[in-house]
Amino acid sequence: MSMAYALIHATTRALYSQMLSAPVWNTLIHAPDFDTLLSELAKTVYGPYLQLDRRLLTPRRIVYQIKCHLAHIYTKLIRIAPDPAKPLLRQLWQFYEVDNLKAALRGIETGASWEQVLFLLSPIPSHATLSAADMETMVHAGDVVRAVERLKNTPYYDTLAHALERYQTEHNLFPLEVALDLDYRRELWQSIQQLSGEDRKYALQIVGTALNVDNLLWALRYRLYHHLSEEEIINYTLPLGSQITSDHIRAIAVGENLGEVVAQIYPKLPAQILNALNTGAEGLRTLELALQRHIVKICRSVFIGYPFHIGIPLAYLQLNTHEIRDLITVIEAKASQMPASTFVPLLELYPLLSEDGVNPADMNN
Repeated sequence: MSMAYALIHATTRALYSQMLSAPVWNTLIHAPDFDTLLSELAKTVYGPYLQLDRRLLTPRRIVYQIKCHLAHIYTKLIRIAPDPAKPLLRQLWQFYEVDNLKAALRGIETGASWEQVLFLLSPIPSHATLSAADMETMVHAGDVVRAVERLKNTPYYDTLAHALERYQTEHNLFPLEVALDLDYRRELWQSIQQLSGEDRKYALQIVGTALNVDNLLWALRYRLYHHLSEEEIINYTLPLGSQITSDHIRAIAVGENLGEVVAQIYPKLPAQILNALNTGAEGLRTLELALQRHIVKICRSVFIGYPFHIGIPLAYLQLNTHEIRDLITVIEAKASQMPASTFVPLLELYPLLSEDGVNPADMNN
C-alpha cells in the first residue's frame, strides 16, 4: 500500500512547500494599500490566477481567482490518488459544490443574474457533478422550485425535493440549505467509514475532527442565533461522530450550560473561551476560531512521521482551504482599509506559522 501512495505523497509535499510562509504573510498583512497587496500576492503561487486586466480584479473577482488554485490542486490530487483515497477526496471536494448550490439558490431568491452569481461560486473543475452550464440553467429558472426540478438525474435532486414543502410553507431557504449540508456530511462520514487501517485513522483524525467541529458549531448557532426548539436542534445536526455524541447535542438543545458542555468535549480549551460562550455571539466566534486553529494544528502535525497514507493529501487540502480563508479575510480587510490590529486576530492559519516560526517548506525536511 505504501507504494500506491508514493506519487501522491511526493506531489503533495511539493505543493505543501509552496504554501505561503510567515514572512510572505507579514508582507501581505502590512501592505500599505490594496494595489500593493495585489502586487505581492501576484509573486506567490496564486500569481498565475491573477493575470487579468487590473480593472477586472475587484475583491470579489480576486477571491474567485485564488480559489481556482484550490480547484486545480483537487483535480491534480484526485487524478493521481490510489483507489482507497480517491472516493474520499472526491467527496471532500463536493463541499464546494454544495456551497455553490446554496449560493445559486440564494441568487435565485434575490433575483440576481447569472453574471452576479458566477463569481460568488467556487470555480467548477472538470470532475464536478454539476457543470457551470448546470448552475447557469438553475439561475435562469428564475424560481427555486423550477431550479430544483432542473436538478433531476443529479445526486442533489431527492435531497432538495424532500425539503421543498417546508421551503414553500416558510418561504425561507433554510430547510433546503440544511438538507444539503446534512446529506453531504452523512455521505462524507460514510466515505471515512469505508476506509481501513492507517487511512481510516488519519481520515478520522483530519476530516472526522472537522465534521465534529461543524456539528458542534451548528448546534450552538441553532440555540444562540436561531433559538430553535430542542427537537429542531437535534434534527438539524448529525447523530454521529467520534467526539461529539448525541448526548452532547441534546444537552445543548435542552439549554444546559454551554461552557460546561463544550468543556466535556474539549477540556483543554481556555476557561475564558468556555465562559464566554454563555454571553452569546461574541463567545461563539471566539470558540469557532479556536476550533479552526485546532484543526490546523492537527493537519500540520500529520506531515511529521510515517508519510504513506491518505492523511498527507487530506491534511494539505484542509490547510490550503484555511490559507485561502485567511487570504479572503486579508483581501476584504485591505479593500475596506481595515487596520491589521482588527483583522489579524481573525486569521486561522497565519498565527500558528507566526508563533512557532515553522514554514510549510521546513516541515518537508
